Amino acid sequence: MIQKTLLVSTVLAASLMAGSINFKEAPAATRVMPEAGKVLSFNRAIEHASKCVVNISAKKRVRQNIPQAFMDPFFRQFFNMPFGQMMPRERIQRSLGSGVVVTSDGYIITNNHVVDGADEVHVTLPGSSKEYTAKIVGSDPKTDIAVIKIDARDLPTIQVGDSDALKTGDLVFAIGNPFGVGESVSQGIISALGKDSVGINQYENFIQTDAAINPGNSGGALVDSRGVLIGINSAIITRSGANNGIGFAIPVNMVKRVATQLIEHGKVEYGYLGVSISNLTPDLQKVYKNKEGAVILDVEKDAPAAKAGLRRGDLIIKVDETPIKDASDLKNAIGSIPPGKEVTLTYERNKSVKTIKVKLAKFPESKLKVEGDKGFVDGLTLQNITPQIRNQIGIPDDIQGVIVSEVKPESKADKAGFMPGDIIIQIEDTMIKDVADVERAMKKYPGSKRVYINRRGMIRILVVD
Repeated sequence: MIQKTLLVSTVLAASLMAGSINFKEAPAATRVMPEAGKVLSFNRAIEHASKCVVNISAKKRVRQNIPQAFMDPFFRQFFNMPFGQMMPRERIQRSLGSGVVVTSDGYIITNNHVVDGADEVHVTLPGSSKEYTAKIVGSDPKTDIAVIKIDARDLPTIQVGDSDALKTGDLVFAIGNPFGVGESVSQGIISALGKDSVGINQYENFIQTDAAINPGNSGGALVDSRGVLIGINSAIITRSGANNGIGFAIPVNMVKRVATQLIEHGKVEYGYLGVSISNLTPDLQKVYKNKEGAVILDVEKDAPAAKAGLRRGDLIIKVDETPIKDASDLKNAIGSIPPGKEVTLTYERNKSVKTIKVKLAKFPESKLKVEGDKGFVDGLTLQNITPQIRNQIGIPDDIQGVIVSEVKPESKADKAGFMPGDIIIQIEDTMIKDVADVERAMKKYPGSKRVYINRRGMIRILVVD
């Protein structure tokens, strides 16, 4: 038996040596050591960039909805709670993050989620214990970018690179304030570029890196081996809450465009085409000559696309001179163009390639504040449930409705019992799928009405006037 095994092995080895499989052999390599007495270090490369990354502390006063039972005198007496002792209805929520100084007079770029809803924002410079009070210049939830400003002069400012020139495998450093322990630097490489459909932001074109990004690093700098800013650290994918080697940064070219508009106008306006789009599936590729692009599934009435003559089934393959590979490319390309500007779209229809000029409109707000004088509850902010929100919050696919994104303290909505995160699923006999359904239901049922909500999987009913 042993002889047979040896014979088979010998024949196989001879077959490989005979050239039946041609492997591409790598040239011989030699191992080297750093020059004697010298330490390989990137300290000088990132020294200046580290001085431009600040620590941010944000405070937000959060209202607490106290169960009605706690206000009942019998309940308080039963649990030996003095009547003069009131339970606090407000608590302070604190968050830590990082920011990058981009102008010497105090403009700092960070993440929107670091300062979102904050009542106070404080900034500490590297190597200093002095705390500055910052004001929020503007924020953009769609890209998770915000700009804040402190009253300071002659600050060190970071050098800004070109994220379009990045390559997978480039060495990078993440600079920030992880877990609030103070300034620190972690090293990694660019793992991937152009990552989208992550479900974090509405506009996504992430740099993926394995440089450790942990809580507190958000808003900090991702720099290359020269110490040049290439991205703003934003998020991680993790099951434990700590870094698992999958971090995402917003490319600096997107950051520059958004931050400039926030500083100049206090807000960001996005171009709007008015189409529902999809990627090319393998089956769809069979019916188009072009194998990349964004397929139009629907065209909104009176939107720029409809006025220009675009139709369902058209495959958009280029915006001006920018090639479109998938639906995310089209969304990002159109969103980066200001409203009112005319663009040239190249598309395929019935296997023929055509071009058309379209004047973009202003992106309509998906958020609608429904105030009392408009027929609903004062102090309530509603938002349609987008795929990104559904994925981010973990809303099951079988739950339809609109989400309560904000409840103003002491407002009618607050007193009625609404809480952020509630999903309005039904008003009287009308099922709710979007904000427009809410408006229709309010007009249909005058006076007091029952509002059914889903709160963390439990169905509740509130009554509003």
